[in-house]
Amino acid sequence: MTEGKNAPPSSSAEVPFQHRLDRKVSMLPHRLVGVIDEGTSTVGFSIFTTPHFEEIATHRMEMPLIAPKPGWFEQDAVVIINNVYRCVEVAITKLPESFQKEDLVAIGITNQRETTVVWDSVSGKPLYNAIVWNDIRTNHTVDQVLARVPDQNKNYFKHMCGLPISPYFSALKIRWLKDNVPAVKKACREKRCKVGTIDSWIIWNLTKGSLHITDVTNASRTMLMNIETLQWDPVLLKTYSVTLNMLPQICSSSEIYGSVTDERSILHGVDISGILGNQQASLLGQMCIKPGQTKNTYRSGCFLLCNIGHQAIISPRGLLTTIAYKLGPNAPVTYALEGAVAVAGHALEWLEKKVRILPQASDAEKFAETVPTTGDVYFVPAFTGLYAPYWRKDARGLIVGLTHHSTKHHVIRAALESICFQTRDILECMYQESEYKFSKLYADGPLSSNNLLMQLQADTAGVTVFRSQILDPTAFGAAMCAAQAEGVDLFKFDIEKKYYENIYYDVFLPTSNAAEQRQRYGKWKRAVERSFDWAFRPKSSTMTEQRYQLLASVPGSLFCFISFAMFVHSMKK
Repeated sequence: MTEGKNAPPSSSAEVPFQHRLDRKVSMLPHRLVGVIDEGTSTVGFSIFTTPHFEEIATHRMEMPLIAPKPGWFEQDAVVIINNVYRCVEVAITKLPESFQKEDLVAIGITNQRETTVVWDSVSGKPLYNAIVWNDIRTNHTVDQVLARVPDQNKNYFKHMCGLPISPYFSALKIRWLKDNVPAVKKACREKRCKVGTIDSWIIWNLTKGSLHITDVTNASRTMLMNIETLQWDPVLLKTYSVTLNMLPQICSSSEIYGSVTDERSILHGVDISGILGNQQASLLGQMCIKPGQTKNTYRSGCFLLCNIGHQAIISPRGLLTTIAYKLGPNAPVTYALEGAVAVAGHALEWLEKKVRILPQASDAEKFAETVPTTGDVYFVPAFTGLYAPYWRKDARGLIVGLTHHSTKHHVIRAALESICFQTRDILECMYQESEYKFSKLYADGPLSSNNLLMQLQADTAGVTVFRSQILDPTAFGAAMCAAQAEGVDLFKFDIEKKYYENIYYDVFLPTSNAAEQRQRYGKWKRAVERSFDWAFRPKSSTMTEQRYQLLASVPGSLFCFISFAMFVHSMKK
């Protein structure tokens, strides 16, 4: 590993390493940009200077998960917005003496995607807890939808929305809420039910209900937006029983949507000028603005996005087609191929809290380094099924290859390697779909601070890994997006620029050879296959069209048979 010197082409790391705090402070008037960063486990507010985007104040709060049943994950939407307001207040008190609240000229919002909220447009109160992106309660709802499409093809709508029919996306969550929550049913009948991802919920509150909007990146994760027209698709709305009046207006990712009007917020009067799903914000935060540039965010899950330019590619191999960003109402849309790994850091938390062989998840590197290999142990962490490229909700976790000599250290190292193998699965598909040859992978996220994990990733995938020294570039990317909106004009993304002064990388070079990589990856694929078909479900008794036609034909067929038999009998007389 080298520290911030060996740079990828066309990246900021071509310049010599320079600590962010060593730069000269501008004597120009202060113009600050704030970012509401709402993630799965935390909510935060960060304040950045321009044009270098130094983070000068931040405050974060934990966001508890509610798990009413195994595999169900919810959050209190009221707690989310209250925590947003609290983080804003505290972060502003942390501003250095030379700055003040009035220097804030705009704010951006970045949020966990797919997580879905329904609320009453009259009272403004949630009708149910927010259903979190990794919740699997909609497995049966998926089966109901699949029963109505030809050949039960989970990719039937992929040419429209870029996504497979999966519990992961918002449309299924909305359908479940309408089918199972009486308050939601009643609000829908009375046309006062509003629904959205978390960005919509935050903006609704910040503007006292005057704005019900979302951006193209979040809308592309609902399974309701047409990936070409960037509008809600009538066929998809009908399929999932969603009415247009429930949904937010789809906007670009960077424009002045309006200003904060809620008197409860200290941001009153500040323009809202940027919205991005958190993984798209991370893509911009890594400056992956050229086709072929790819980043992976290592958190509780992993999210790989590859910029594919202005033409959508619909993947037959399990990747998602999503919107990377649209930097203005009149700007062209940029697409991305995405692969999601459901369980990355969650595997380490499981080893810590469930099987208790790891004192703390943060100790994984120390324990895994005590053994040179996994001892041929492979860990497939399919706790809630497998996402891209398999999309097997029937898969379940397993550990294989154990011998009398296997120890907890081998299992912990295998858990780290499972993250790397799942990443390679997606990179292989991205190469086949986009024909971009990946020689480098940009990495970020809290888990990327694990040096052993980054080295294992380089060795497993055979690519050089460039870890951003900003471990969480999500807020950073959202800040630049908000700052570059027309009317704010504090920054401009430039695809021709060779480096950016505010990004530096640590570099991890592959040390294994191609033969070793193929041999170990082959065993991983065999282990994955063994995880399939564990979560058996009884065959659905749902009345499909084919079953209805068959049953409907029985009385007529019986009549014809009896009539023919009587005719034959009469001829014999």
